[in-house]
Amino acid sequence: MSSTPPPVDGWDASTRIGVVVPHADVGPEAELQALAPESVTVHGSRVHFAAMRAGGEMDEKIPYDPILSFVQAPYLDQAVELLAASPLHALTLGFTSSSYALKAQGEQELYERLRPVTRGLPITGTTKAARAAFDALGARRIAVVNPPWFDDALSTKGADYFGEFGYQVVHHGPCGLPSNQQAITPENLSAWIRTTVAAHRPDAVLVAGNGIRAVGTIKPLEEELGFHVLTANQVIMWHALHLADAAHLAAAVTDYGHLFTVTPKDGAA
Repeated sequence: MSSTPPPVDGWDASTRIGVVVPHADVGPEAELQALAPESVTVHGSRVHFAAMRAGGEMDEKIPYDPILSFVQAPYLDQAVELLAASPLHALTLGFTSSSYALKAQGEQELYERLRPVTRGLPITGTTKAARAAFDALGARRIAVVNPPWFDDALSTKGADYFGEFGYQVVHHGPCGLPSNQQAITPENLSAWIRTTVAAHRPDAVLVAGNGIRAVGTIKPLEEELGFHVLTANQVIMWHALHLADAAHLAAAVTDYGHLFTVTPKDGAA
């Protein structure tokens, strides 16, 4: 009998993270799996998002109505319930703009509404995880870089959302890149942050929007600019690992920013 160990097949994952994403978006799963330590797997569920079409094509500026429709019952609730039926350890919502539209109170009501269908699993989302990350890093002056498919009004709603929690938003806006997921690269996104955001000297910048290609910017920009760089998928992976009682795995992530060296403050997980 051979003593050669069998190839890794993924079944021995110690931690499984579930994520709900727009139906035609592969970005969140791609980035989350890139971030994930070897013993962590990512499992997706989908909800129809009317601003996206087959192949991932999207409106240049996403309309407001689909943003709210994405989180309406029963569609999101069913996706979460089906995902939570799997043997997972934590759940995440891979969508940012709905929290901007819902505001703080509406977002809290959303999580309360979802609680009965989570099977007791902890659940987080981009803005919730970002707030936990800001607090863990001691960041109060923040900048928010939104995807180019967010319009100015939606960006302002995002700034207002974080303002409700007492953060000083020193800069916000859609980044000035082509409104096409495939056209955004770590290089051109980094250049935008370097030339447009850095002068505001935030404690941390959040690249919001789970569908924007961003995790490749984190480590190089932190080393260059001297402030914390957070992204939508980075913060939900970090927060989900802590919610899943896998702090040791979060601490093992070394290539995606200073965030993974800190833990959520009491109550944030």
